[in-house]
Amino acid sequence: MRTLISTAFISLDGVVEAPGGEPGYRNSGWTFKHTEFVPEAFEIKGREQQEAAAMLMGRTSYEAFSPVWPDMADFADYKVMPKYVVSTTLTDSDLVANWGETTILRSLDEVAALKETEGGPIVLHGSASLNQALSDAGLIDRYHLLVFPLLLGAGKRLFSATDKDTQKLKLIEHETYANGLQKNVFDVVR
Repeated sequence: MRTLISTAFISLDGVVEAPGGEPGYRNSGWTFKHTEFVPEAFEIKGREQQEAAAMLMGRTSYEAFSPVWPDMADFADYKVMPKYVVSTTLTDSDLVANWGETTILRSLDEVAALKETEGGPIVLHGSASLNQALSDAGLIDRYHLLVFPLLLGAGKRLFSATDKDTQKLKLIEHETYANGLQKNVFDVVR
């Protein structure tokens, strides 16, 4: 079974919306506006590209990333790996041509089936709603969280507010940086 890794920039109060400057959110671009850049804090982002065998995202994140990431040197490793987009509305004609193999998945059952295939880890980027649904369905195996020392208040959250059984996590890697940023890697305990 493949490991599904959720990776996120997250505020201390759980917000993941528009960290890079995506329009429509009042605190858009919060990752770099309010926290001094410390390169070593982002080592995990490069490691994710090296270790992942596929990338997963929801429609909204795909529509934000696909016009930009294919031509960025920082994301070159993602260009060549298979990408999966979970959407009930996208069609093949909506997919960009310059970002390599991309497959549309229509349901969480299709994500569960993908996890059962041979291959390495699948990394899930962005996609707050998809993260919540996958977590609630018990499909996420690991979290890579870069926690920013900010309280943003309103905004899309990584974790749902669904009334569910406790989900235990095991901290397997952590580090705190001079700018207050924290790296926390958690495995989901089953």
